[in-house]
Amino acid sequence: MTAVPSREAGKARGDGEARDDGEARDDGKARDDGEGAAYRPDLSLTGGRDVHVVRFPTDPLPATVDVLVVGAGPVGLSAAIELRGRGVDVAVVDRGRQATLARAGAMGHTPRVVEHFRRWGLLQRIRDEWTFPPEWNRGIRLVTSLTGHDLGPGPARAHTAGARPGVEEALRRPQSALQKVFLERLAELRVPVAGGWELASLAETVDGIEAVATDGRTVRARYLIGADGNRSTVRTLAGIDRDGERAADKRFRLIVRTGDPHATIGPAPSGVNIVFNERSSGFLAAVSHREWRVYAGPFPLDHEPSESELLETARASFGLDLDLELVSATAYYDSTRIARVFRRGRVLLAGDAAHVRTPGGNLGEGFGDVVNLGWKLAAVLGGQAPDSLLDSYDEERRPHNRRVADHALERSRRGRLTLAELRAGGIPADDDDSEAAARRRDQIRTRLAAETVVAPGVTFDERYDRSRAIWYSGEPAPDWAPDVYTDDPRPGHRAPNGLVDTYGGTLYDRIGSGFALISLGTDRSLESSFEEAARRRGVPLAVVYLGEVPAGEAYRDAAYFLVRPDQHVAWRGDALPDGGADGVLDLVLGAGRSG
Repeated sequence: MTAVPSREAGKARGDGEARDDGEARDDGKARDDGEGAAYRPDLSLTGGRDVHVVRFPTDPLPATVDVLVVGAGPVGLSAAIELRGRGVDVAVVDRGRQATLARAGAMGHTPRVVEHFRRWGLLQRIRDEWTFPPEWNRGIRLVTSLTGHDLGPGPARAHTAGARPGVEEALRRPQSALQKVFLERLAELRVPVAGGWELASLAETVDGIEAVATDGRTVRARYLIGADGNRSTVRTLAGIDRDGERAADKRFRLIVRTGDPHATIGPAPSGVNIVFNERSSGFLAAVSHREWRVYAGPFPLDHEPSESELLETARASFGLDLDLELVSATAYYDSTRIARVFRRGRVLLAGDAAHVRTPGGNLGEGFGDVVNLGWKLAAVLGGQAPDSLLDSYDEERRPHNRRVADHALERSRRGRLTLAELRAGGIPADDDDSEAAARRRDQIRTRLAAETVVAPGVTFDERYDRSRAIWYSGEPAPDWAPDVYTDDPRPGHRAPNGLVDTYGGTLYDRIGSGFALISLGTDRSLESSFEEAARRRGVPLAVVYLGEVPAGEAYRDAAYFLVRPDQHVAWRGDALPDGGADGVLDLVLGAGRSG
């Protein structure tokens, strides 16, 4: 048997930041699709765009820049897009020279993430980068194997639960496809990106921070964002420790490659499946036309499974004896590791550098970091807010990420118990057509129906309960629950989206990237007060009238709502509070409550 390559082989690849795994993100063991891979578009068919290898530019870097982003994964690149869109001078560096499809992590992007893609103006570009036929996407199918028996009443559309047609959608695209689109956009925006730039040291000065590469190249920035993954060099150099639970065992996320799939699994298989059988369990999901992600394990922490052992599990997920090639095997863990602070001085952490957890959406939380941080950094750099506004980034995002991480860990543990229970009672083989097997499968369906993979609270209920940048109105909100979501425009909550015209335009489209005052009232002087207060600060603000449009249905608890650029409600009321509109904006921009 051929042993899987060592951890160091995976670590040396350095292909960008955000892979959606647990504690040991960089422990990939890859059959290298790297720099020397002989990929040709006519041989490496994806059924769509070829994003097997996305190479990072080697742009010359400026000596000074407003913000230096370390890490060219999806989170780091999107941070540069967010900041440049707000007029901030930014540059991106990464120790790696490319991103690869084979090492891509999360492919499922929730409606909340798609809202960000849409505001960045990149949604259609990302849609166009499909790597397998979109008709393979039919929700999440519960199965004994890809070619076996259904164990659910129908596809479980986990990411679209609670979504309204025409407003929110989910999307499946590999991370290398996102990186391709983001890099193209940054080139259009003339944002320098430099691969092969490895950070060696950081030194904070009175008015900035100096980043030095291992080859001596130096960039001076006013702020630095560490988006360089789980094993973040930025976090280490900044002296930021992490807390959380470590795993007792490990599992592997495999990428396997088939030959022509038509003859064996048909021209349009289900692209996303959760497998339950005696030899394999977990996701079986298409990555491209011929490549699939499949899970293996658990294994003891000190066990290195052989290639044949991993491929045996993969074949059991397909349910037939396919000729499979193991492209990569990346260890992941059911664990939670969250930085003790997301900000230290002029260093800010985002994505996996700030928080890793049991797999299942961590990339989306990284995008949430970017959107929360981007407008605040722009306001500080533009002189509209004091540096202390950046402390609200830690106050808001760290508790949110802890809450979601706790849910992910509990969900994984519950899933393991369910699988053990099913296996203890027996899971019939796919070729067992007996009446007893049919009865047992019915029992399994009933048991799985009691478990839900639908988590609209995780997707939409992105709330900030304690922050210096929110004017709370005092009414306690219902407790956060992962499987429950109701539109709730209380201060601190994500502002509910909705249609504002009959042709499909949404509230978020109308708001754009600035502040918005949502009006259902008749006090034009209040609106003028906010407009004038925003104008004096150089802050963009739109007044949006929702009295007669569908989006307004969620906003009946008050006459006015101030929405921040990250689409969170910052204040609501029927009249101006003490201190007026100036007092509200002072607090929201970090200057404290006045009046």
